[in-house]
Amino acid sequence: MANSMVLVSLMALGLLMAFSTTPQVAAAARAFFVFGDSLVDNGNNNYLATTARADSPPYGIDTPTRRPTGRFSNGKNIPDFISDALGSEPTLPYLSPELRGEKLLVGANFASAGVGILNDTGIQFINIIRMFRQLQYFQEYQTRLAELVGNDEAQRIVSDGLVLITVGGNDFVNNYFLIPFSARSRQFLLPDYVTYLISEYKKILMVNFVFPLSLRLHDLGARRVLVTGTGPLGCVPAERAMRSPNGECAPELQQAASLFNPQLVQMINGLNSEYGANIFIAANTQLQTSDFITNPGAY
Repeated sequence: MANSMVLVSLMALGLLMAFSTTPQVAAAARAFFVFGDSLVDNGNNNYLATTARADSPPYGIDTPTRRPTGRFSNGKNIPDFISDALGSEPTLPYLSPELRGEKLLVGANFASAGVGILNDTGIQFINIIRMFRQLQYFQEYQTRLAELVGNDEAQRIVSDGLVLITVGGNDFVNNYFLIPFSARSRQFLLPDYVTYLISEYKKILMVNFVFPLSLRLHDLGARRVLVTGTGPLGCVPAERAMRSPNGECAPELQQAASLFNPQLVQMINGLNSEYGANIFIAANTQLQTSDFITNPGAY
């Protein structure tokens, strides 16, 4: 979500906690691949004709150059913190002309601010990289990588890498709750909409990660896909300003996050059970962020 940069640092802390509980991931991760929305976009939207851009102040004010980088953050974002934990340089946006040669070995960031699980999410931003296109770019990346290092080595790099997917918040703030009586809110009650979102998310994960990986069972022990939920959507400053006259967290968005995150974790656990391998790691960022706020002494 383009308006969520204030929560990025808190969410990154929660993600790193989830990451640190799985040391086998850190040991195996050679490359890092990122999919999702503005919380993890490292600058792809800078190369697009879209209003969902982070190419002007105050974005980037805490970077060494104090200039915007395309990240929806004052400095580092979630993928940057994970790259630090991996001991790797930050992943470049896939659309960056700098992503070539040896830089391909680091991985790539395919995320695009404004996207959601659903293709009709973020239509007001017009030109963004929707999830299906991000995954097409991932296939293109593998072809480019194979041209650099050969097919076998390219497959090893990809299968040994870490995948991060952060998407879902925009399906609420830039779709269901975007305007009163939105098309999706007329189509679904909120609990039913969440169920629908989870079913669509499952299709993305199954088709693009489970089935290809099932052809390489010997790689499954090393490969991990980190799937994050939404943060406390109603507490995002922009949403509080628009929806809450007294500055409190917007209850309808808080309810949406509270419905979505447990179902996402349940779906992820079900996929792992169904395929007999811990391919996916679920991170409930709403719960982790809330714990950070209410119990700061533990951190």
